[in-house]
Amino acid sequence: MTESKPLTAHSTIGEWLDHPKGAPLIRGLLAQAGVGEEMLAPVRGLPLQQLVALSQGQLPQSVVDDLVLQANDGVMPEDVETGWVEKVTPGRFDGRTVIVTGAASGIGRATASRIAREGGRVIAVDISAERLDELASSLPAGAVTTVVGDITKQDDIDGIVAAAGDRIDALANVAGVNDDFSPAHETSDAVWDRTIGINLTGGFKLTRAVLPAMLQAGAGSIVNVASEAGLRGNASGTAYTVSKHGVIGLTRSTAFMYGPQGIRINAVAPGGVATGIPMPAHPSEAGTARLTPFQQQIPTIATAEQLAASITFLLSDDGVNINGAVLPSDGGWSVQ
Repeated sequence: MTESKPLTAHSTIGEWLDHPKGAPLIRGLLAQAGVGEEMLAPVRGLPLQQLVALSQGQLPQSVVDDLVLQANDGVMPEDVETGWVEKVTPGRFDGRTVIVTGAASGIGRATASRIAREGGRVIAVDISAERLDELASSLPAGAVTTVVGDITKQDDIDGIVAAAGDRIDALANVAGVNDDFSPAHETSDAVWDRTIGINLTGGFKLTRAVLPAMLQAGAGSIVNVASEAGLRGNASGTAYTVSKHGVIGLTRSTAFMYGPQGIRINAVAPGGVATGIPMPAHPSEAGTARLTPFQQQIPTIATAEQLAASITFLLSDDGVNINGAVLPSDGGWSVQ
């Protein structure tokens, strides 16, 4: 990158590190945080702006703005997005009612937003009323119906289906939680039950609940969010890994059972994603030590919007003739 091209918040981290003014600024930021430059290898292709989400609240927007000013001698340059840019397909979900869980943040929010902007009626489900309201207010009036609910509770499942009404065209099972990276002998009942309950059982219950409407219509599409941890054993702790292997099993079984009735059921398996999902407060030392060398091999970190692009492709009619597929949306991690 040449000095003639100003650094902005949308310049990639790699561009900052390759720039004579940007590199010292980024290295100084890393030194303050006690983090080595090698930790940025998987995110070199992401915009600097994305560090705000990745930091889980530790890096405020003001720090990024200050870096941009310092790199440009105190002048804020015009910020132009570079690299991959989301391209909405107008009308792709016209007339469709789509349930999206985990819709208040991260991949779920990006998915719900894209569906709404492409004409769909979104039933946005999450446990956070405040963040659901923020989502709804950011989109056209009437595009989003918010449902505050816990997908592990049957009463809340019933409420989600009631909010959708008689017609349910699609479901994106996105809601999920991390475990504490613990191996089996350290995994507590609480960690196991919560992780399996939200990541697998909740998605199963909601799938079971929407299928009657889809069967009656003779059509429907479901996308389950699995994980790289559903494809291998060295991406997370035991509970999370089992839950995501289970999601893939749920996907394949239901795809087989309901494909002849016109219902397509697929899964997306993300790798590293810059969503800001909280990491465990007290991760297992044994599990972390075992997993870290493998997690450091992640080739790249994706944005939530990039995952939403994969999910909405499979969820929409663009995914016609695709049923029972598990799409690794992981930057190539699964082939390493």
